[in-house]
Amino acid sequence: MKASIFDVAKRSGLSVVTVSRVLNGAGTVRENNRQKVMDAIKELDYRPSAAARSLARGRTGIIGLIVTTLQDSFFDAVAKEINDALALQGYFLAVSVSRSFGNQESHYLIQEDRVDGLILLSPVEEERFVSELKKRNIPYVLIDNQLSENNASAITVDNYNGGYEATRHLLELGHTKIAHLCGLDVFTSTKERRQGFIDALQEAELEPFAIVEGDYSMDFGYQTAKKWLAENNLPTAVFAGDDYIAIGLINALMEEGIRIPEQISVVGYDDQNIASQLRPFLTTMRQPADRIGLAAADMILRKISNQSKRTTGLKLKSELIIRQSTAQCNQD
Repeated sequence: MKASIFDVAKRSGLSVVTVSRVLNGAGTVRENNRQKVMDAIKELDYRPSAAARSLARGRTGIIGLIVTTLQDSFFDAVAKEINDALALQGYFLAVSVSRSFGNQESHYLIQEDRVDGLILLSPVEEERFVSELKKRNIPYVLIDNQLSENNASAITVDNYNGGYEATRHLLELGHTKIAHLCGLDVFTSTKERRQGFIDALQEAELEPFAIVEGDYSMDFGYQTAKKWLAENNLPTAVFAGDDYIAIGLINALMEEGIRIPEQISVVGYDDQNIASQLRPFLTTMRQPADRIGLAAADMILRKISNQSKRTTGLKLKSELIIRQSTAQCNQD
């Protein structure tokens, strides 16, 4: 039998009024009571009536999410957290995959009365999207934004610290010939990770073995390693801008009999699913997909309910996950 709001109230030990306030995102509920309600909702698998709630709100009950790709397990994890958090509040998530502002599906989502709010994940044409959303008075949240003027409406990760920590890990293993393969400068995260890499080396009074810019792809990592091999000039360690670059690099090196990590250590970024599935398991910087998704959902709901006229952006930390692809340097 489907759980009701009365069942949630009974399980949480709180009143129906309090449960209703939590479901509607009211900011007047004490945090411990809000958590009791959320726990009861999960235990009972309670789902509010989206149609009834949308009618009561005078809204669509739909929140849009625009992503550049779905072929990315990190993006998938963020989207799942957003979807789960919004579902608990009776909202549906409409997803559009788009790399440009002119995409037809994206334009459909930002039409008036289509969605109650919009979340943009790593937007490329951020300025055009934000300008249109402001013009149409649609609440929005950015994840991994590119323009600092939009930080107040953004959930970001401290990519500078991530690049710094990844490089410090390699330095602490005794590596001095360290290269960095980065993505395109259109992404702020690219520039921040690279700067963290550079500053960590400068503190150690070292110069980069190489800094090479390319796509966030396996092919970029693969082709760069092939070039180094042809030149017979290899670093002892590489910090890759994402896990796909790292895996492409490792594939090319292992094809030529280069042992990872005995001869070359490799660090990736993101902690994609594949990072812990292919040997050697990849040392990487893990982005907190669960916290990113929850924070984005919370911010967009607050904007929609007008609880926060002035929002404050949130910057989260990445975490170094040490696996099999890094080891002590044994080369002079």
